[in-house]
Amino acid sequence: MRQPMEYDERTWRRLKLLIVSRVVIISAFLLVTLFLGAIKPIIFISRDVLHAIYAVIVAMFILSVIYTLLLRKKKYFQINIYFQLAVDIALVSFLVYLTGSIGSNYSLLYTLVIIYAAIFLGRRGALIFASACSIAYGLVLDLEYFGVIPTFYDTGRDYTLEAGDVFIRIAVHILSFYILAFLASFVVEQEKKARSLLAERESAFDQLDLLFRSIIESVDTGIMTTTLQGRIKTFNRSAEKITGRPLRSVENRQIEDVFPVFAPLFSAGGEPLMKSKGEIRINGREGTPMYLGYALSPLKDRKNEQIGHILIFQDMTEIRRMEENLEKSRRLALIGEMAAGLAHEMRNPLASITGSIQLMAQTPDLDETDKRLMQIILRGKDRLESFVRDFLLLARPVPEARQSIRLNDVAEEVVESVKMSADWTEDIRLEKKISGENRALANEEQIRQILQNLLTNALQSMDGKGQIGLEIRTVRLEDEKEYAEIKVTDDGCGIEEKDQKKIFEPFFTNKERGTGLGLAIVNRIVDGYRGRIAIQSAVHEGTTITVWLPCR
Repeated sequence: MRQPMEYDERTWRRLKLLIVSRVVIISAFLLVTLFLGAIKPIIFISRDVLHAIYAVIVAMFILSVIYTLLLRKKKYFQINIYFQLAVDIALVSFLVYLTGSIGSNYSLLYTLVIIYAAIFLGRRGALIFASACSIAYGLVLDLEYFGVIPTFYDTGRDYTLEAGDVFIRIAVHILSFYILAFLASFVVEQEKKARSLLAERESAFDQLDLLFRSIIESVDTGIMTTTLQGRIKTFNRSAEKITGRPLRSVENRQIEDVFPVFAPLFSAGGEPLMKSKGEIRINGREGTPMYLGYALSPLKDRKNEQIGHILIFQDMTEIRRMEENLEKSRRLALIGEMAAGLAHEMRNPLASITGSIQLMAQTPDLDETDKRLMQIILRGKDRLESFVRDFLLLARPVPEARQSIRLNDVAEEVVESVKMSADWTEDIRLEKKISGENRALANEEQIRQILQNLLTNALQSMDGKGQIGLEIRTVRLEDEKEYAEIKVTDDGCGIEEKDQKKIFEPFFTNKERGTGLGLAIVNRIVDGYRGRIAIQSAVHEGTTITVWLPCR
């Protein structure tokens, strides 16, 4: 069973064009009819025929209005087409009858009906209405031949209508109608196939274009294309993100106006002036330097002719920073290895100095000046030994052997040790806030070093008086893992904001006392355990250093 014709915008426009074309043809026919009426003495046409033709023309105008109104009703769309075809056949047949039947040239209008039947209804519709035209035309000629209907059109010549003439005329028209139906439907089918194939190709091209655009917009690499003259044509999202410039601010602008640093890579002739790959430095969004790795290639069309350039670039700033940090780490490792060996070798001379001073101190005839100088030497020796000890701790690798350490017990021991140090005074208060059973997967000696250095740093930041806070608890951070949190606070001198970034660097200190290695040792141990460390400080208000160590 044949499926009903689908309503679409293209078919609707064609039907609308048919109605307009019919009105134009009717108007032309009206002018011809008026012209014939004006020269009535020459062409023998009766007044009744003219009146009938006028009636047909008026009816066609009225029907065109009705057709236009029916276009608004989508559910009557197919009925509208069949109705127009049927009415057109009837009106053409009437015009043929009015204008001489067998001698009428208006039988050519049947061909228009068959053609647009093929356009709207396909081969089946064309054959059906070719049959309808054949029946209508044959019926008009037969009825007139047998005298059933009178002859309207008088040519003024004595002419007898023969049966053979009628038969040949009808046969020729029927044959031409069917040939036209087959040819018109064939052309329409080929046009539909071509249009369908074109639509498929356009859809495939659109999908391919969408795929290419999605790929270009999805990659993390910046892509920019330019014409041979250096005018920017495309600029993907990654390029916008890397350079901080949206597409609308760079599109169709010259490369030297937007990115002067890229301008030397291009030439007016289209060939790159510099090497096709390399690294270049530009200013980022906030004026910070950025390093971009780039690759410049010619952009070619299907004929392999160059039509522009394609520049692919990637932000290498982080990689460059990592390389610099790696090189810095290598240098520091080498220096640390040499310094550790040097520090180790210093212990023997220090031991000799200590023994010699102690022997000299037992001499009975020493005066007070000599004794004071010996004490100065011994204090210097103690500081040098402390420095060597801290330096060796900094250079020592984090031990792999770890166990679950009770932080509360270690903290109590370290607090007692700090209270026995020379920097402790009666005006210093230490407030402990230790809750729960706090454990960390670590080395006990290194936990002791963390607590010792944090408390000593807090103690040395105060001028012999103030309050130190020690808080230990177990927390769960954003990665859903449990950490032991060690927080040491003081109300000492504080640290300036510009120095806070350098506070964990070796040998950095803003105090007259100390080696500048304590917090560096803490930071190194925490990094070795994949923990975290943070500092909050304000000048003349105090400092808080927080350490998080994994519980397991």
